[in-house]
Formats: sequence, structure tokens, C-alpha cells
Amino acid sequence: MKNLSRWLGAVLGSVFLVSACRPAGETGKPEGIIGGIGLTRITVYDQRPAPDGLQSGAPYMRAVTDEGFYVISGTGRIELHDVHNGFRSVNLSPGRYVQIPPCTLHRLIGTDHLVVLGVTGSAGPAARNDARIYFGQAVDENPVEFVRLTGLAEAEGLEGALKRRDEAVRAYTLFLELWKFDKVAYYRELERFAGVHLKTAAAKRNEFDGKAGSAAWTARYRARLKNLPLNRDEMPPAFYFPPEEEIPGLSGLLLPVTNLEKIK
Repeated sequence: MKNLSRWLGAVLGSVFLVSACRPAGETGKPEGIIGGIGLTRITVYDQRPAPDGLQSGAPYMRAVTDEGFYVISGTGRIELHDVHNGFRSVNLSPGRYVQIPPCTLHRLIGTDHLVVLGVTGSAGPAARNDARIYFGQAVDENPVEFVRLTGLAEAEGLEGALKRRDEAVRAYTLFLELWKFDKVAYYRELERFAGVHLKTAAAKRNEFDGKAGSAAWTARYRARLKNLPLNRDEMPPAFYFPPEEEIPGLSGLLLPVTNLEKIK
């Protein structure tokens, strides 16, 4: 009798565990990239040099999202500006990783076909709405011109993205001159730009995707722990990313990891 009870217990336990690990079925949907991060391959623009003679992306700043770059291939550098440390430059080569906090103006520069894996602390609208290109004070004070410049990539594709980059680099070159000759004016301009961006981001906070990011993933993880071993509803199928066409972005041609498809 005791052996029969053990056998039944083992069988029932196996049934429960198999059920718990059963995929969600055809209705299962991807939850995005692990941790709610954004993941994008970036090939830094090298179709033609920017006005300062460098192969680069546009300089930009994020308001609340951390961003990292892992070098896949090629060489280059990243230029950084923040109100605490001023200007710095970090050389980039395969295997190197740089992580940038919010409110840091930065620009990627390639010296030999630089390709990086960009990582952001959030994905989707939250990441897209969080970046502002530096065009200088005159453009920041002219909303119509700012909208025109930021919309060039959407309107004209790659050529528009390069035009947008060029306009930003022209203003950025003047900003870099301040670091060399007038650091008081440099920090004043950097604080001005950060203030404009933070104020704009605050007004758009409702456009950010509240369902994305690490908080949602943490909640799902805790729910799975709580429901063990009967967590059958928390086991979606495996997904993969089918390569798509590159799109022009702030720093170069982008291949964002989106539109995950179920592995059949």
C-alpha cells in the first residue's frame, strides 16, 4: 500500500510538472527582450563624413534611460559631456563596453566601420521618446525648425538622416570649441540643453510605455516563483528575431530587435 501511494505521488507530481512547463500554446505572445531592455545593432554612419570631417552619428542626450554600447566590430570612439565632468572621449574596439547615464550628451564616431550593440534600459516608445538631438540654442528656441530637422530621416530616409546629422554636428562643433576656450560658457550651454530636454521629457511622460522595462519583468518573475510548480500560464513559447531591413537612426543604421516570432 505504501509503495502504491509513492507510485501515485510520483505520477501525479510528474503530471503537475509537465503541465507547469507546457507552453502557452498558439495564443502565447512574446514579452519582449529579457528584462524589458532595448537591443539594437548600430552601424555608425560612414556613408560620408560629417561637416567636421568625421564619420559619426548625431550628438544626443537621453532624459531618464541608461544606454550602453558593446563594440561588435571596427574601431572608433565615443565623446561624452556631462555637467560634473565636462568633456571626455573613450576609444572603442571590439569587446569594449561603455555605459552612459541619462543627461549625458554623447556622439559615436567611427574610424574603421564601427558596429556596436546598443542596449537601453527600456524599449519601444519609452526609449524613442527619451532622446533629443543637439542642434544648438537657436533651434531649441524654434519649435518649427526643431520638428523639421528631427523629421528629416522619416521624410527622406538615409539621406535625410545624414542631413539631420550634419546640422547637429555643425552646432556641436561650436559647442566643442567652448570646452577649449570658455569652459564657463561650455557648462552653461550644457546645463541649458539638459534643462530643455528634461522639461520636454516631463511634458511627454504619459507617452512613455509604462508596461515596458525591468519593473514588468520583475513582476512576472515574482509571479512565476509564487506559482511554482503550477505556473503553466507563465510559460510562453520560445521566440526569435528574424532579421529585417536596417533603418536610419541617431547614430547610424539600426537593426532593432523587435517583432519577435515564435519558434515552431
